[in-house]
Amino acid sequence: MRQVKIIVEKHPDGYVAYPLGLKGIVVGQGDTYEEALSDVKSAIRFHVETFGKETLEIEPPILEAFVAEAGVEI
Repeated sequence: MRQVKIIVEKHPDGYVAYPLGLKGIVVGQGDTYEEALSDVKSAIRFHVETFGKETLEIEPPILEAFVAEAGVEI
């Protein structure tokens, strides 16, 4: 088992989830947080089975992820 950092976003019509540090694009979605997380985990497994474990080997690895909110003058 490998630990993967996953971002889960809440939108008005449900949840979207995607992993950080994976080569390629992988997205999951669902009506609940749990559904989106389960969907993206399944998508990650499929992605690695299809494209190989090297899709997980990014350099440098992501050690931590933060969410920040900032005002931007436009």
